[in-house]
Amino acid sequence: MKQTILIVDDKANIRKVLRALLEQQGFSVSEATDGIEALAMLQKNTFDTIVTDLRMPNLDGLGLLEAVLKKYPAIPVIIITAHETVESAVSALKMGAFDYISKPFEKEEMLQVIKKALLTRESKLKGPVDLEIDTNLVSQSEKMQAVIEIIRKVSDSPSTILIAGESGTGKELVARAIHQHSSRAKDPFIAINCTAIPDTLIESELFGYEKGAFTGAVTSK
Repeated sequence: MKQTILIVDDKANIRKVLRALLEQQGFSVSEATDGIEALAMLQKNTFDTIVTDLRMPNLDGLGLLEAVLKKYPAIPVIIITAHETVESAVSALKMGAFDYISKPFEKEEMLQVIKKALLTRESKLKGPVDLEIDTNLVSQSEKMQAVIEIIRKVSDSPSTILIAGESGTGKELVARAIHQHSSRAKDPFIAINCTAIPDTLIESELFGYEKGAFTGAVTSK
């Protein structure tokens, strides 16, 4: 059975491009021009993922996201927009959007995010899965279970991930767990303590340098 995706955008050309891209991958695609039409379609049909524009007339992407989270919490919602701002991205992700992509989007990035969303949808339908993230992570508390759920969600995302927390809370363990459960697990995990590197040397340490670029650079690195 084909997996179903609902595209919500008031721009016909965007819907056309997305439909062609997704149908080439074997997905069943439906279209809606705004959030109100999308909600009406959700009452009659089942969708595995929703890809919605942020700014639309009548009911925008954030309004649609809020409604979907209340009525259909198992359906991942991907927000796309040409009006990329930090505020809108943070709002969408905090509300519970699966991911946030800006226009013009890369086809491979879009497909990767959608496929990850579909896997998340499948896992929700199957119920909780005992995922052993890392033997060094204590995962009995509700808060740690929430952290593990985030790790599961973002591990294969193409986005940059910032892990914040006080010293000793396990930020590097979380980073390693994300790496171990991503498609990049076969590649090396490199931890760098930036505070131990003088600011005048950080660039050359991270990106290397040519022989003779500065005093002491006796070889290329």
